[in-house]
Amino acid sequence: MTIYLNEEEVGSLLDMPVVLDAVEQVMAAHGRGETVDFPRQRVRLPASMTHLLQGGVPDLNLTGLKVYTSAGGRNRFWVHLFDATSGDPVAVLEADRLGMMRTGAAGGVATKWLARTDARVAGVFGAGWQAQGQVLALCAVRPIERIKVFARNPERLAAFCAQMSRESGREVVPAASAEDTVRGSDVVVTITTSPKPLFDANWLEEGTHITAAGSNSLARQELSEAAVRRADVICVDSREIAVREAGDLMPLLEKGRTQPGRWVELGEVIAGVRPGRTSSGQITLFESQGMAIQDIAVAARVVALARERGVGCELPY
Repeated sequence: MTIYLNEEEVGSLLDMPVVLDAVEQVMAAHGRGETVDFPRQRVRLPASMTHLLQGGVPDLNLTGLKVYTSAGGRNRFWVHLFDATSGDPVAVLEADRLGMMRTGAAGGVATKWLARTDARVAGVFGAGWQAQGQVLALCAVRPIERIKVFARNPERLAAFCAQMSRESGREVVPAASAEDTVRGSDVVVTITTSPKPLFDANWLEEGTHITAAGSNSLARQELSEAAVRRADVICVDSREIAVREAGDLMPLLEKGRTQPGRWVELGEVIAGVRPGRTSSGQITLFESQGMAIQDIAVAARVVALARERGVGCELPY
């Protein structure tokens, strides 16, 4: 039976520990060379844009794609799953919350493998929908006690901090400034659409881990060249994707000041193929662009739970 799951149904089945485990497992498989993933493709038209990510996870016997449209100030997301043996359709899921949770989980998995184990304070740039997943994932993988959040809209920022304090059980507070967000933070997360760097590289302290999750196109750049140069370890979800989309890395790449061969992939770190952090004083950076295999792995968990609980409706395939 091919099932369809709407946003409400998907949301009722998702929780961050499940999503973290799904992302960690599939990224380890990717690090061992056991998955197939293709960089995002975009169809640009005057009034809209369609984005497509696709891949396959043999261990799950699934291939699939995530497609989303951007138009009229809105994004709409779907994940489609197919049986990798028969080719039959397995499921179609509305995937706005799913995507938010898996993006947060990718940052959380990177924090688990790259941040210091004693990380207690985090600074987050951004107070939008995607920032919610980042905060929940951070709190699931490290004993975070305080999160400082910086955003341009004071009312939205206050509402975000109140909501995330309730949901995470941690102290989530507005930051006084961009500098306050970075200084004293063990983990710094950027999850914005900014076209220019968000903070001064000199504000970073030794041992900081950075997750940069907003710059997934060449039109965006959350980190300065100086901030990237301060990173002792540059980790990406996929080198093939990063050379196309990581706006933070492109300026240095074009000037020959970094090379993809020097970047480690998150899956390689998890699988033990290449090292991540090797000392407490290193600054580590994870550039998150997103991969279809992450969406497929999370969607597979959701579909399994839906079948157990009798959630969703049958599609006439």
